[in-house]
Amino acid sequence: MRTNKSPKARIITGGAKDFFVRSLSRARRLDRGEELAPEIVVSFDDPLHLTQILTAQRIRLLRAACRPTPVTALAGYLRRNLRAVKHDVDILEEFGLLRTRYETNPAHGRRKIVEPRAAKYELIATIQAGH
Repeated sequence: MRTNKSPKARIITGGAKDFFVRSLSRARRLDRGEELAPEIVVSFDDPLHLTQILTAQRIRLLRAACRPTPVTALAGYLRRNLRAVKHDVDILEEFGLLRTRYETNPAHGRRKIVEPRAAKYELIATIQAGH
């Protein structure tokens, strides 16, 4: 049993069959009264689609956003264009891997803060020959 309640994010490949196998396994564990650790699962049918979403730059962004950080600071740290970083943040937020919020920036309006959704991101891709 995990004591740390921060969820782990699993980014995996697999189709509907894999989803049902995972769901059945979790249901059986719940039926036995086991406590399940909080988890975020993002699943892609095709490893190629996964690599279109999780580009090298977006993986760098996930690593850099390890604690709440203004998007402008992330762009500076990553040495990337602010607009490109905002776009990547939006995509990662859409897939549930990051979250954003706005906070007051004294005398400067509001600023967008990027936060991780998980303490750990696990990437698992299964490539089958002939598919």
